[in-house]
Amino acid sequence: MNKAGAIISGKCPRCHQGDIFKTSAFNLLAFYKMNPQCSECGLHYEREPGFFFGAMYISYAFSVAIFVAVGVALSFLGDFSLEIYLLAIIGVIALLLPFLFRYSRILFLYLFGGVDYEPAYKKKVSEVG
Repeated sequence: MNKAGAIISGKCPRCHQGDIFKTSAFNLLAFYKMNPQCSECGLHYEREPGFFFGAMYISYAFSVAIFVAVGVALSFLGDFSLEIYLLAIIGVIALLLPFLFRYSRILFLYLFGGVDYEPAYKKKVSEVG
């Protein structure tokens, strides 16, 4: 699996096999629960305490992009009041919240986790132990 496919699928940045999150994004009661480490290669996802606080910046960028996209789309559809704009933007962001949360963490882990793709990492671990 290539890097883009692994990011979209929410797979480990080292082996592209293990899942980063425990459940699907559609499970609204547990969409935020992460596995502590990769089930395939043992990579600890939280690189240091508070590591994922930086993912808030990526989430903010996603939210701004949604804000602009919804605003532009509504402006092309007609002349709406400010309340309609605000309700539409808040509604879309609320619907996409599980995906914003997950993909901001996944991208942050891939961009700033300091982990390189090693396709044979599982083999290395099994050869040593």
